[in-house]
Amino acid sequence: MNYWLMKSEPDVYSIADLKGDRTSIWDGVRNYQARNFMREMSRGDLVFFYHSNTQTPGIVGLMRVVETGLADPTQFDINSEYYDPKSQLNAPRWQTVKVEFVEEFAKLISLDELKQKFSADEIWVVRKGNRLSVMPVSESAAQKILKMR
Repeated sequence: MNYWLMKSEPDVYSIADLKGDRTSIWDGVRNYQARNFMREMSRGDLVFFYHSNTQTPGIVGLMRVVETGLADPTQFDINSEYYDPKSQLNAPRWQTVKVEFVEEFAKLISLDELKQKFSADEIWVVRKGNRLSVMPVSESAAQKILKMR
């Protein structure tokens, strides 16, 4: 099993939304490195849900990958902000995964708290200038985060 961190703006899709939906595809990712990380995911991998672009960004919960290798449907939707005219049905450029809700943490683990406990090599979200919305988390860092919840 691997560990990941995926970011979402809470006013776009929050941990509460996932809790209500129970499962969701993680659509709209348009960064090749983030897409490639999703291609590496396997069923059963655990993912930290991170609220970004908010007053206090941080990890708010945990989800699990339940399906991989899905074509992101927004790339084919001409009315979507994520529409990609270069993507073809028989050769989609953008893949995604389906995740399920596991747990909402009792308290947010803030970015500031993560910066105090981890180096940029341990967890990428604390790297200066890091803008990736999907990133790996080492098992040792994941275990530390799980103890912080």
